[in-house]
Amino acid sequence: MTLQLHPVEDLGHTPAGRRRVFPVSGGDFKGERARGSVLPVIGSDLLLTRPDGSSNQDVRLLLRTDDGALILMTYRGVRYASPEVDARLMRGESVAASEYYLRTTPSFETSSEKYAWLNTIVTVGMGQRNANAVVYEIFEIL
Repeated sequence: MTLQLHPVEDLGHTPAGRRRVFPVSGGDFKGERARGSVLPVIGSDLLLTRPDGSSNQDVRLLLRTDDGALILMTYRGVRYASPEVDARLMRGESVAASEYYLRTTPSFETSSEKYAWLNTIVTVGMGQRNANAVVYEIFEIL
């Protein structure tokens, strides 16, 4: 899955921590049983950076499969990097995924009979942040 991003909105240091919003402008996904696009209507990551330097993700996305089904995807996750790597990420540089930790736990919600299996699975994702996008590999836990 690739998520294209609008420029970040930085709320600064709130009582919860440093809050940045990464609005999603679109994207696409493809796998063995589903493929389609990420709609730009509700997608965002409400990223919260904690005092220990880790960042907590809170993401909502609306997916549309190639055959028209709608799927709500939500996930929480953790990103952690050294201060040097974090500075590179904040400058918008592409950094190899092996240089930091970015893991998520996606869940799905759909009324489509064809994709109802998504409502009943557990998944994990591994991500990499690029200049204007995030690329994830998502795996079903068997």
